[in-house]
Amino acid sequence: MILSKRFEDAIRKLYEAFHNNMINPECCKQCAVGNILDNNDNWKHLSDDHGSMRLNYVGKVHQSFGRKFGGYTPQEILKIEAVFLEACGYELPIHHSRKKPDNPRDKEILFNGLTAVIAYLCKLEDIANIMDYSKLFAYENNQPKYKLDVASL
Repeated sequence: MILSKRFEDAIRKLYEAFHNNMINPECCKQCAVGNILDNNDNWKHLSDDHGSMRLNYVGKVHQSFGRKFGGYTPQEILKIEAVFLEACGYELPIHHSRKKPDNPRDKEILFNGLTAVIAYLCKLEDIANIMDYSKLFAYENNQPKYKLDVASL
């Protein structure tokens, strides 16, 4: 399977950030998008609220010009972040009066957020979700439907 550079880069950066404890949903430089974009927070100017899917004027201009950030359009960037934050347990857009996780830096919460992001990135690439292990347990006639290839895990 041939994967795009943007996809490979995003997965690598998220992997490294997760294992180096550099993911923070409440920081625009260390959230999912912040890490994908090399810990840069310029992307936050595409919207008026963290976690919002609505492009502001600046975002709309960049979108209409076909501008890409790390290979992703402004609308895709906002969606990536919204997917991450929602899966981490935030009510969007982020605001001090809205629901949020008790411990946003908890590894399990971050894992859930990144799993959702990776599923969305796979959807953008039109590939099967690389985090989907359901085939491991698929069966037919009381036998495994697919052979386990440990070497490819």
